[in-house]
Amino acid sequence: MNFSWEIFRQFLLTPSSTYLHGLWLTCSISVLAVLLGVVLGLCVALMRLSSKLPLQCIARFYIWMIRGTPLLVQIVFLYTAFAAANIFRFHDLAFGPFTLPANIHAAVLALGMNSAAYMAEIIRAGLGAVDRGQYEASRSLGMTTPLLMRRIVLPQALRVIIPPMGNEFNVMLKNTTLVSVIGVQELMLSTQMITSVNFRVFELYLVLAIYFLLLTTVWGFFQRWLESHYGRSEQRASSGGRMFGLQTMKMLRGR
Repeated sequence: MNFSWEIFRQFLLTPSSTYLHGLWLTCSISVLAVLLGVVLGLCVALMRLSSKLPLQCIARFYIWMIRGTPLLVQIVFLYTAFAAANIFRFHDLAFGPFTLPANIHAAVLALGMNSAAYMAEIIRAGLGAVDRGQYEASRSLGMTTPLLMRRIVLPQALRVIIPPMGNEFNVMLKNTTLVSVIGVQELMLSTQMITSVNFRVFELYLVLAIYFLLLTTVWGFFQRWLESHYGRSEQRASSGGRMFGLQTMKMLRGR
């Protein structure tokens, strides 16, 4: 079969509604899954850093289990195996006039839980990069943990956290293709549906690859801006942290 430039240009430059729907789902699922991964990952990271052994064991087991099994298996297991065993079954969720189908609900949860295991290690490394003396100095002044995190720790930890977190979102964009196995009509399944009609497999999968390349390239520019922005913020935070430490030492000496 000869390559059809006409079909290639048509789907690349003027994509059909099926393609646009798949593109919207790909971006939406990626964003929601990463947000869920950040929230769950922060909880797991704090459990991992906890002084309580049971919380540490739960966090370690979760990270070990998620990182040790394929994402595709996790998606199918969560959506299909639980339902087959009558343990849990996903249902459509209604938000006013909008409805979130059960398979999209399962896809976001599966991808988010997978991302959380990696986010937990990223966040733990970022929090561990902050000098321990600043924790001790803050607590000696009676700072609460939320205030310590917001004012002292997180501004400095973000410099370490953002690059790998940005890479995790990049990976998430591409991992959305796996949820096609549970019937989520993202870009991959949209392409399969169109090729089953016109049989232009090479042209359409080339368009699919270009779409993902464009998505990851746009995100790469945004990620570099974030790294630059928080790099400047971290320099100010480090300067503030040093001043904070000097002021704390003076106050402690004056007691």
